[in-house]
Amino acid sequence: MSEQKQQWGSRLGVILAVAGSAVGLGNFLRFPGQAAQNGGGAFMIPYFCALLLLGIPIGWAEWTMGRYGGRKGFHSAPAIMGVVGKGRVARYFGIIGVLIPLGVYFYYILIESWCLSYCFEYTRQLFGLTGLGIDAQAPIADQAKVAADFYDNFTGAKFDGVTVQGGLHESVVFWALTFAINVWFVYRGLSKGIEAFCKWAMPAMAVCALIVLARVLTLPANDAAPDQNVVTGLGYMWNPDFAALKDPKAWMAAAGQIFFSLSVGFGVIINYASYMKRKDDVVLSGLTSSATNEVFEVGFGGMITLTSAFIFLGAAGTAAAVKGGSFSLGFKTLPIVFAQMPMGDLIGALWFFMLFLAAITSSLSMLQPTMAFIEEAIGVGRKLSTTLVTLVSLIGSFWVLWFSKDAVALTTIDDWVGTFLIVVLAAVQVICFGWVFGVDRGLAEAHEGAQMRIPALFRFILKFVAPAYLIVAIVMFCKDAMPGMIANLGASPVARNTMILIGAVIAGLMLLTYLGEKRWRAAGLDVDGERGPDDVAPKR
Repeated sequence: MSEQKQQWGSRLGVILAVAGSAVGLGNFLRFPGQAAQNGGGAFMIPYFCALLLLGIPIGWAEWTMGRYGGRKGFHSAPAIMGVVGKGRVARYFGIIGVLIPLGVYFYYILIESWCLSYCFEYTRQLFGLTGLGIDAQAPIADQAKVAADFYDNFTGAKFDGVTVQGGLHESVVFWALTFAINVWFVYRGLSKGIEAFCKWAMPAMAVCALIVLARVLTLPANDAAPDQNVVTGLGYMWNPDFAALKDPKAWMAAAGQIFFSLSVGFGVIINYASYMKRKDDVVLSGLTSSATNEVFEVGFGGMITLTSAFIFLGAAGTAAAVKGGSFSLGFKTLPIVFAQMPMGDLIGALWFFMLFLAAITSSLSMLQPTMAFIEEAIGVGRKLSTTLVTLVSLIGSFWVLWFSKDAVALTTIDDWVGTFLIVVLAAVQVICFGWVFGVDRGLAEAHEGAQMRIPALFRFILKFVAPAYLIVAIVMFCKDAMPGMIANLGASPVARNTMILIGAVIAGLMLLTYLGEKRWRAAGLDVDGERGPDDVAPKR
């Protein structure tokens, strides 16, 4: 549908790109925070249940639907969902698969720039220059205040617009630099841009993570509290308190973490898979990318963050640290830990460089689905679609940058787009795959070219368990969280105006879907999935 057909350079490239999309700040900041808030080791049981019952099977469904839609000549979630869901209702629900990555990008790129700036500050400290300014000899309370003040001043957490007052603020420089890097790689396309970057970024992340993990696992016990050592720190993560499993919030948090972590229900996998060839293995590719994500999340993110925090802060201190959210643990608490740690400046620089790489491999994936949608909806080329997406994302990201006080704009988008709508899209996708397209037909499509077969048990999971799980999750979310979110819109003008901004984006995506549908029908494409699987897009 675009001027030049996009393709992956290799199967390894697409696996690393999808894994890079999944491996992000959710692995290293959100996962440890969720685990600490939900009983440490007790969280791991519902976490792995959600991985097996939701993450992996729905991921397989997305890989399969994406590749099938690509054979029909489509590369965007609205178009592909219209084919798989056989009609206009599914097509318009597919808009969520464009809104989520674009909306999350509005604030994700900002957090990404924080990681780059913290890496810069720790590098300065390595050369004896002023960085975060934490004195390791000062009382912990004083260190905590310095770390919190640095974060608040840098991110503008106290006042809206503070980041552009009194001259060019340092955070704006890092934000602009990070934004430019993302646009440059995305403009280069799939194989020369996203794939090329992920091929070296993923190994580099693994090297950094291994170095930091080795430092953490060789830390001596806390002199003030000898029971706070590596062994008990690992036990905090892996020894379950079975009584905590009775709390339904732990199960809901685990499901949400799996979605956010694996990019399931995000609109990225379905787009990436659409560029695969017919005989490319989606079963093994999907499993490999999920396994890679788990290595980074559980093996690196959890063991590094939770173990180091436990050694220096203990169980109570770690739990208290995450009450301020994942950002509090990553940007306020870990700098205190690094200050106490031998070679702390080097470890801090490597840690935040790794976070930056993890963030950018994810943010690159967030622009691609929107660009693909624009290209095939109105028939423009890569250059114009990049320009349009850059303008929209620039407006949205600057909105979050400007309304920085208490992160209201950021939180509003994350709650509605980055949390609620992910579950909604995943539910729509698995229902379309299991009930409309047909689970047997879907699995047969998945097995085409596959070197391994999906176990028969997953037929039952995809058709019954996953849809029921997600419907219950949506109902519980609407019952428990939605009233507070709605009340916040009424109480906060910034939150309300942020939702108006999101509404304007939705309206634009609906218009593009309407124009795209007319264009696709005129081109003779199988818009509603009424023809056979071998009826591909007509050659132009």
